[in-house]
Amino acid sequence: MQSSLFYSLVILCKLPNCYSFQPSIFMIPAADFIFAIDRIPSSVYVMHEKNEFRLPEHAHNKGQLIYIEGGVAYIHLTNKTLIIPARHYVWIPKGLRHFIEMHKSVIIISLYFYADDDDDHPFFNKGGIYPINTLLMQMLAYSEKWEGDVLPGDKAFPFLAGIKNILPEISRKALPIALPTTENERMQPVLAYISKHLFDTLTLTSVSSKMGFSERTLSRLFQSTMRISFLQYFKLLRMVKAIEMMLQTDKSISEIAYTLGYNNVSAFSNIFYQLTKIRPSEFAKQLQL
Repeated sequence: MQSSLFYSLVILCKLPNCYSFQPSIFMIPAADFIFAIDRIPSSVYVMHEKNEFRLPEHAHNKGQLIYIEGGVAYIHLTNKTLIIPARHYVWIPKGLRHFIEMHKSVIIISLYFYADDDDDHPFFNKGGIYPINTLLMQMLAYSEKWEGDVLPGDKAFPFLAGIKNILPEISRKALPIALPTTENERMQPVLAYISKHLFDTLTLTSVSSKMGFSERTLSRLFQSTMRISFLQYFKLLRMVKAIEMMLQTDKSISEIAYTLGYNNVSAFSNIFYQLTKIRPSEFAKQLQL
């Protein structure tokens, strides 16, 4: 599956009753947009967007670098939604079908790069979400001078090509949470129930009883359909929700911890660190820089 190209991503399940929001959004005609991006294979196509929009599902023949500023955006893949924090960037490999949503004061800078050298480094054929550093931020800010196709031979082209060239070197620490989903019909109501009761103290015993499974059967279903235990899944889902709350609310780390059902901030911080290799306080600071 194409979505398996993505690694170390923050993923929200797309399920009934799963936490999400459905804002009114402006749909851009896909055909014209894709034609403009892919029209000149050797170019770098530059786009700066400051309005709410959603493109229909699409793929393009160029790799895409997306930088998010001032809020949160979402990239939807088949049965998965990736949440992109502010001050993070994403690499989307060529040919991967997706669509993007951005909301409320979000600024997106998108650079679509020629793909003739993508096989020179494995980075370009797998996706990831990364915290931005000062160098890349300044280079992307400078790219606002241009819009549309920048061609080989244009004065701006070496500068934009330089952005692509540094990506494999600076993209070393992707967000390391991956929350799997499944199309298994028996698991759909289970995952929906867990999502709806995310703030409750759930156990394999309580969920099994509520959903009419034996503990052994439900445990095997988690392992066979998603290759993860119930407890691992529940922890991951809570951490994804924690990141979402950091992005979308003014709650403190302690308030988020208690909202998610943790009895103390230390326990929450330790689990967050186990899954992301960064403390929640440090992650929150990255969002505010």
